[in-house]
Amino acid sequence: MSYVDGFVVAVPTAKMEPYKDIAERASKVFVEYGALHIAECWGDDVPEGKLTSFPMAVKCEQDETVVLSWIVWPSKEVRDAGMAKVMDDPRMAEAMKSAPFDTKRMIFGGFRTIVDHRAD
Repeated sequence: MSYVDGFVVAVPTAKMEPYKDIAERASKVFVEYGALHIAECWGDDVPEGKLTSFPMAVKCEQDETVVLSWIVWPSKEVRDAGMAKVMDDPRMAEAMKSAPFDTKRMIFGGFRTIVDHRAD
């Protein structure tokens, strides 16, 4: 089964295009090192919760939008090796210098796939 890295971050709404540019460049690096699929999703219907929510999780401010992203890898082993290469890649270091969001508020994690059902 595949392995998935998931990310949630708050991005200033006015900086959608710079974020998209960095995400597109980064996606090429991830694929180069073994990722099968990368998705970057700009929040459209992301309500504030009473107890918990995506906006609360990343301390989303009034002028920010929640972004949900994921990277699908063929396995955890490929992910571990690929992610190490991504973190050492100078293209990623350069891109993150101009990250248009507060990286300290990003939440992320790696997940083992337990169900993977796709429409035919």
